Amino acid sequence: MSNTRWRLFGLLLLLVTVNYIDRGSLSVALPMIKTEFGIGPEVTGVLLSVFFWAYAAMQIPAGWLIDRFGPRKLITAACLGWGGATAISGLAPNTATMAVGRAALGVAEAPIMPAGGKLNAVFLTEKERGRGATILDAGAPLGSAFGGVVITGLIAATGSWRWAFVAAGVATMLLGFWAWRAIRDTPEAHPGVDDAERAYLAEARREENARHQATGRRAGLLHYLRYRSFWAMCLGWLGFNGVFYGLLTWGPLFLSESKGFDLKTIGWSTFVIFGAGFVGEILGGQLADRLRDRGYRTNPVMRTLLGFAGLCVIAGLVGVVLVPGPIAAITLLSTVLFFLRWVGLFWAVPAILGGTEDAGVLGGAMNLAGNISGFITPIAVGLIVGATGGYTGALLYFVGAGVLMTISVLVLDYSTRLAPRSESSPIRGGAA
Repeated sequence: MSNTRWRLFGLLLLLVTVNYIDRGSLSVALPMIKTEFGIGPEVTGVLLSVFFWAYAAMQIPAGWLIDRFGPRKLITAACLGWGGATAISGLAPNTATMAVGRAALGVAEAPIMPAGGKLNAVFLTEKERGRGATILDAGAPLGSAFGGVVITGLIAATGSWRWAFVAAGVATMLLGFWAWRAIRDTPEAHPGVDDAERAYLAEARREENARHQATGRRAGLLHYLRYRSFWAMCLGWLGFNGVFYGLLTWGPLFLSESKGFDLKTIGWSTFVIFGAGFVGEILGGQLADRLRDRGYRTNPVMRTLLGFAGLCVIAGLVGVVLVPGPIAAITLLSTVLFFLRWVGLFWAVPAILGGTEDAGVLGGAMNLAGNISGFITPIAVGLIVGATGGYTGALLYFVGAGVLMTISVLVLDYSTRLAPRSESSPIRGGAA
């Protein structure tokens, strides 16, 4: 049997990695951009948040388009669009133009994660989706890790943050042509899937649909709004991103202004911190699927793993507040990212709750909720830092986001399909 589905998810890992290199490039170059444009922390926070406003606004439309037209077209268009926006951002003459470029980047990147959630539902079996979800989402910490090294390396090589942005954008556009050649919307349409793999996936899908009494029809987003698990999914991802995006956008400046790190040290410290997140995410996905393979039920596995991870995140962030040393900060933040990224298992939740029919729109709704944190957090941290002159309040803000995430992962029902069923009996569990 071929393993084309896993090669496909390897490509998705690469795409999300490049995605986060490009979106994190602004944070890495901020010390120079702040000096060139002459902006303070409040304006910096607004500039960092512009991407997330546009990105969040496009999540549900992108999810709807993915369910309607398939992920292949949306992923290809996204690569070409966000590569162009990254390159154009390097030519920005002022803060306002940079903000427009960042908004365009947010619009173009919007389909990537919901499309990955859709492919998780279509190409993987139920027992493989934990690994698939974390392979997909692991591109976020991996791109954030390499982003610091890649962008600082390009800045050093070209002597300019502007040319670094242009080079990164052109590389992304070239990647879009590869995505078009390598991705298909279904296993049946993929030339790399042999008869054995196709039959294996078709049989797994039939068994799953029969077990959940799936109707095979799209229900649409409004159907899911009355279920507790839908809101737990959204709030959990909101809390998760309150921590992750906070560290992604303000982490380099925190290390520079609070710990005295220079540009080179920031690059390698970012690599260590977010690299730990990549390792943690891959291990978390493997552990979840292995436990389910051994017969443990989905709810105890997911709630135990993600609840424990949430407690570790909260403890690590409190530790950064209490232990001020630079080495301790790197060690604790690496621990925070290691366990935080276990919650990347959430990218299996849209397929669990909505099946193959509604995985795209549910993934868009989840990512919309998460990216509310994306545009609120940079502004909130900027206001906190500007008002207090330090980062203690910002770190406590991250602790609060971690608490919200932990409560949500413990109340979500990971075993019950919320999509309409072919029988009239009500869906067990999850109703709000």
